[in-house]
Amino acid sequence: MQETTSKLLIITAPSGAGKTSITRHLMKKFPQLAFSISAATREPRKHEQNGRDYYFISTEEFQTRIQDDAFVEWEMVYEGKYYGTLKSELQRIWQNAQIPVLDIDVKGAIHVQGLYPKQTLSVFIEPPSIEELKRRLESRGTETEDSLQARINKASYEISFKHSFHEVIMNDDLQKACARAEEIVAAFIAAP
Repeated sequence: MQETTSKLLIITAPSGAGKTSITRHLMKKFPQLAFSISAATREPRKHEQNGRDYYFISTEEFQTRIQDDAFVEWEMVYEGKYYGTLKSELQRIWQNAQIPVLDIDVKGAIHVQGLYPKQTLSVFIEPPSIEELKRRLESRGTETEDSLQARINKASYEISFKHSFHEVIMNDDLQKACARAEEIVAAFIAAP
């Protein structure tokens, strides 16, 4: 099957560590990469579009797709908020002879890496500190006090898994973190 020979790139991090910024940088640099659009049950943020940033679906539809085994990985990341990677999304990208880039949470990343151990490169983006992470999340202006605290608590837990991944990039300077990610991904793409 195609999955056994097709590469897969996972970028993971606690929320606010810079995972999306680094992923966007890599997408611009490498035409071989294609963003794997995750499914999510949360409401879109004001700049997000369905089918570009996420596939925004209802909780009921998400649960039906779980029953139908349509996901490579899925998670209830926060209470009542599901996120997942559809098998059909990976197939779509592989059929275009590209490498799917999964921008997913830590637990999902560990799971996917376990499913595709020989063809995966996993990169963990580490924030400089929990305090800096909190500042970044607050500056977004998208969090309530409760959701901010939930993200901070989850981040501390997720950082404890950083050694489960092939590469760890400290994001204390976005330009340097992007340059390091570029080096790692260029080598991965070039490898047989």
